[in-house]
Amino acid sequence: MEITNLTKMYGSHVGVKNLNLSVNRGEIMGFLGPNGAGKTTTIRCCLNLIAKTEGSITIFGLDSSKDAIVIRKRTGYLPGDFGLPPTRVRSFLRYLLSLSACDSTKRMIALAERLDLDLERRTNELSKGNRVKVGIVQALMTDPELIIIDEPSGLDPIIEREFQRMLKEEKRQGKTVFLSSHDLSEVETVCDRVAIIKKGQLMVVERIQALQEKTGKALEVEFADRFDLKEFEIDGIKDIQQENSRVTMTIHQNLSSIVRALSSHRIVNMSLKSYSLENLFLKYYSKEAGGSST
Repeated sequence: MEITNLTKMYGSHVGVKNLNLSVNRGEIMGFLGPNGAGKTTTIRCCLNLIAKTEGSITIFGLDSSKDAIVIRKRTGYLPGDFGLPPTRVRSFLRYLLSLSACDSTKRMIALAERLDLDLERRTNELSKGNRVKVGIVQALMTDPELIIIDEPSGLDPIIEREFQRMLKEEKRQGKTVFLSSHDLSEVETVCDRVAIIKKGQLMVVERIQALQEKTGKALEVEFADRFDLKEFEIDGIKDIQQENSRVTMTIHQNLSSIVRALSSHRIVNMSLKSYSLENLFLKYYSKEAGGSST
């Protein structure tokens, strides 16, 4: 997928501006940004669901406007505003299969079983999480070459992990996945690269590992005994801050050294987590843009 100088205007409002992005065959690309950043606009332009204002998009080497029907036949898509008609889940999915001229009933059933989706339930009785499951099944059941997922929120943690395994399996089969999200942690475990968009403009395209090294991880520790902040002044450890018995720091490297330093203390609580997207912009991209991006 090649996006070149994509611009989409809604009157005087900028949806996307001069966006350039390449998605390689056989990779999982994360597309990150806060709500309203332009993720869905970009996806809809790629699938020719809305007309772009300027720029060009090719998918499979085909023009996204002229060859839209051919592209959609080879693409599985879960929209962020996925809706369902009032019928049984099985009937709805079979109807979609009939439109695709693809006899993949066995694959449909297998995917539903993996997601713990009851095919006999009526769609108007489904929770948000179960509606997303239906959306995932319909996006994958025709065995598409390109899979585009737009913010699949609402899954419980167990199903979320299974969904991630499914995406990794698709990649191993040579498929391409374009996963839109506003949650950095959601894509860290599955994506090869990530593109981050803010206010309609692409901020960065980076490999996940490189991004993690630049942003670091947030460690928060609550102590039950005395400590000296100088104990934690180790190469690769930054932004050390104290509030009473609680200490926070950013770890870029030397996690094992911090663990050794903490092992001599009595710990009440400790958490290590990736930074949220908001922290990512504040801590990293504000530096890259000299503060202008925040």
